[in-house]
Amino acid sequence: MPAAHGTRKGWLTGWNPEDEDAWARGGHRVARRNLALSVLSEHVGFSVWSLWAVLVLFMSPEIGLSFRPGEKFLLVAVPTVVGALLRLPYSYAVTRFGGRNWTVFATGILLLPTLLALHFVQRPGTPLWVFLLIAALAGVGGGNFASSMTNITAFYPQRLQGWALGLNAGGGNLGVAVVQLVGLAVIVLAGDTHPAYVAAVYVPLILVATALSAWKLDNLATADTVRTRSGAQREALRTPDTWWISLLYVGTFGSFIGYGFAFGLVLRAEFGASPAEAVGYTCLGPLLGSLARPLGGRLADRLGGARVTFWVFLGMGGGTTLLVAAAGLHSFTLFLTGFSALFVLSGLGNGSTYKMIPAVFARRAQHEITTGGDARTAFARSRGLSGAVIALAGAIGALGGAAVNLAFTLAYDGFGSGVPAFLAFLAYYALCLAVLRRVYSRPDPVQQQPVATVREADHV
Repeated sequence: MPAAHGTRKGWLTGWNPEDEDAWARGGHRVARRNLALSVLSEHVGFSVWSLWAVLVLFMSPEIGLSFRPGEKFLLVAVPTVVGALLRLPYSYAVTRFGGRNWTVFATGILLLPTLLALHFVQRPGTPLWVFLLIAALAGVGGGNFASSMTNITAFYPQRLQGWALGLNAGGGNLGVAVVQLVGLAVIVLAGDTHPAYVAAVYVPLILVATALSAWKLDNLATADTVRTRSGAQREALRTPDTWWISLLYVGTFGSFIGYGFAFGLVLRAEFGASPAEAVGYTCLGPLLGSLARPLGGRLADRLGGARVTFWVFLGMGGGTTLLVAAAGLHSFTLFLTGFSALFVLSGLGNGSTYKMIPAVFARRAQHEITTGGDARTAFARSRGLSGAVIALAGAIGALGGAAVNLAFTLAYDGFGSGVPAFLAFLAYYALCLAVLRRVYSRPDPVQQQPVATVREADHV
């Protein structure tokens, strides 16, 4: 299996990760290599996507870039929206052009917004609209997530996808924390008037990631495992599970990316933190959340995706309540504790929610088989739908990050406090808990079918 190649360099044929013998003979090594490089590319993509969450903290009259808090929140929100909208075409592109080919392109194009940011943050008096355009271009980094996740899904057997997808996404999510650590290093070493140095660090990293992807990644030529079957996304749009899971992913990933992008600005608005303090504390949350994501996938493999996600949202409700109390008491320690808990829990929830996707559709494939359907066709359809839902849920979840920034903008501009935004988040988490109880704890004819590759504990 892993040694078979087509006529073009870098294409694998006959790939079937569910073949345990072939997996043991070397398939796992091929999957591991592609996973490692996928993590690298996605990590750099997330860093560029969240670059403006750091650059806005440097913007001040001292460097000739004086913008209001609302305008800074807008600069953070724009790449979030663009990245979310690009996730659908990026997910399709990897099935059309191949994982290696598309990853090389998607990583290399990150040079454009990075070099533009590097140039214009050194130009005092640059108008807001220029920065908005550059921030929008940085949104291409957010699209990398969908293509990477769709590609890696095809390399791993269903029984290992929770861990593999969690590791892939967690390594990518670390880019949010690492770019903030880069910002902190720049402030410590050069002061808070040199935002260009932050962007400059990523130029060689993008070049290295692009070269390694071209050298070592593989394209999959097997239609059953990587190419989304015709109409899979249209069918996914008609499937209720797509929308329920997307709603949950807004609560987990939307919280993670929204808090990650906005945390520094919130600390400045709520407690008057300096740029150094804001960047220093901001990197902590995304780091914790990113490290928690693979653990969320692993827990979901063992305990079931819906069960883990339910407890995650219960904890996030408690963490948000703590933030409301901390804001009322003006307690920085309580505030930081509450946000840290939210980052860890949202990271766990990212992994567990994504695990629900292949589990739900594998269960439905098993039901189709037990009612007389062809096994090969049923599981091929299941994989196609899983890939489509991963893309759709990823796109919708990322839009949740923009909603978080919008909520903070309205709260601070209208009330001078983040409490109204926190109350809105609390209500949303309660809605997610209700969906998990109502939809994924209620038995139905599909969910009651025994599935060899999916644990029964995938339901609350």
